[in-house]
Amino acid sequence: MHTKAAAILLLGSFLCAVTHVSAQDAAFSQFYANPVYLNPALAGNIICPRVALNYRNQYPSLGGSYVTYNAAADMYVDALSGGMALIATSDMTGPLASFSANAVYSYHLKITEKLRMNAALQAGYYQYRLNWEELVFEDMIVPGTGEIVSGYEQQPAELNVGDVDFSTGMVLGYDERFYLGIAAHHITNPDLGFYQGNISRLATRFTIHAGGIFNLKQELAGRENDNFSLSPNLVYMQQGEFHQLNTGLNFNFYPFVTGLWLRHNFENPDALIVLLGFQQPQFKIGYSFDFTLSQMGMPAGGSHEVSFVWYLPCLKKEFKYKAINCPSF
Repeated sequence: MHTKAAAILLLGSFLCAVTHVSAQDAAFSQFYANPVYLNPALAGNIICPRVALNYRNQYPSLGGSYVTYNAAADMYVDALSGGMALIATSDMTGPLASFSANAVYSYHLKITEKLRMNAALQAGYYQYRLNWEELVFEDMIVPGTGEIVSGYEQQPAELNVGDVDFSTGMVLGYDERFYLGIAAHHITNPDLGFYQGNISRLATRFTIHAGGIFNLKQELAGRENDNFSLSPNLVYMQQGEFHQLNTGLNFNFYPFVTGLWLRHNFENPDALIVLLGFQQPQFKIGYSFDFTLSQMGMPAGGSHEVSFVWYLPCLKKEFKYKAINCPSF
């Protein structure tokens, strides 16, 4: 049987061999080009309005079955002493699709002249959809020929399920060079079970991220990381039994940014990530590619990711709060 078809059949059999489906969030490689998705506390972090668009296509050789879109808009509101954001994410994983929309408030606090903190609450709705017609079960495959026939698996009464969703996060910034953040998404564990009487809760996604920005020469006038600098970073994520550690180094030589990251799932290396970004005062655009190191291998096509961030003019010239400095991508 064709490798691609076998992979799809295996996925369908696995997903519906049980009476509920355990969901997992999409993972992006350009963490700070998608800051509110990484940590809601980064909402309004650059003070001026910002619109971020992200696209990720994972394993394209499998027929475009793993595609994620994300859109977010955020800004600092002086009267609220914090940042506001709206964020929406659409993800397709084979026959499963999800959509979430959230609003974020991030309180910004100046602790000392060098130490600042953001603390956020995110609230919204999470929806899960099952494309039943794309599923193939074991009893539908004719042995020897691979012909697909009708099966006996019972379709759930509801193919669209959803629940309210809450998340939180915090970020500390020190001396405009160091940053440390922690976030917890889906803290109320929304129920996304398709079959009545069977609860399937979305596990909380915990994120810890930290790093620094070290200038190699005098800064140039402009936005985040418009100088000649190095930025080592660490991002750890855990959701249920899934966990990964991302370590990397970004090299900023305005207007370009390059980066090299390693994603490791502890049991085995997952991917080597190569990044190239271009930034201007009004926008930045980035492209990254994940070279798959796991057993899936490069025949699956790796992962392509594109980001675009548009910086809008500030509504006022002076603010009582100063931004926590974070990487561009």
